[in-house]
Amino acid sequence: MDNQLTDSQLFEQLRKKAVVKQVVYDNTYNSFKKFKQIIRAMNQKFHAEMSTERDRITFEYRDKGEFQIELQFAGDVLVFLMHTNVFEIPRDHDLMRTSYIREDKDRSYCGVIHVYNFLADSFKYNRENDLGYLIGRIFINKDMHYFIEGKRELGQLYHNFPTSVLTDDSAVEFIRSAIMYTINFDLLIPPYDEIKIANVAMIQSAINNMKMATGKRLGFRFLADQE
Repeated sequence: MDNQLTDSQLFEQLRKKAVVKQVVYDNTYNSFKKFKQIIRAMNQKFHAEMSTERDRITFEYRDKGEFQIELQFAGDVLVFLMHTNVFEIPRDHDLMRTSYIREDKDRSYCGVIHVYNFLADSFKYNRENDLGYLIGRIFINKDMHYFIEGKRELGQLYHNFPTSVLTDDSAVEFIRSAIMYTINFDLLIPPYDEIKIANVAMIQSAINNMKMATGKRLGFRFLADQE
């Protein structure tokens, strides 16, 4: 069997793949640390510039560990989560047909940072049934190139994976766009017919623990966000 891999060839394939994935992980991890620094600085700037309003308007950065950041502003919380695994772009994705990836398949391996939007009261009252929404995610490869999938402003930021490099400026723009989208993503009243009947357990739970499920689009389709 002439085409059978030798141990040395197998080990070399393992080494190459491991090195690529480690570089991708390091790039994503360092980018996430950059996000932390930017959000922390934004928090300090808000309190410096809005000193007369800070008792009335919440703007708070919370470091929840190596892979999670929370930013609360007014009635919303943005949760930034870095996934610890490295992913490959699906083979049927448009990006896989670009010359950028065809020239070097290793460029298709990406780390990912997710951004979710929750209501601040969901955390304040420990409403475990409340819904959060993925409003965007950013993919970063071994070259520090990136692309974004997301709602409206976020999804329109950067589609040019072959040329878009994640810099301080582009990270700031991504975070600002996530905040702006959230500010404009308002809580809607759920349809009457979906909440017109309630059982005793639901009411007791709502009274005692504020557990009645709430979300910005609970019961509604994302008509304004469909793309």
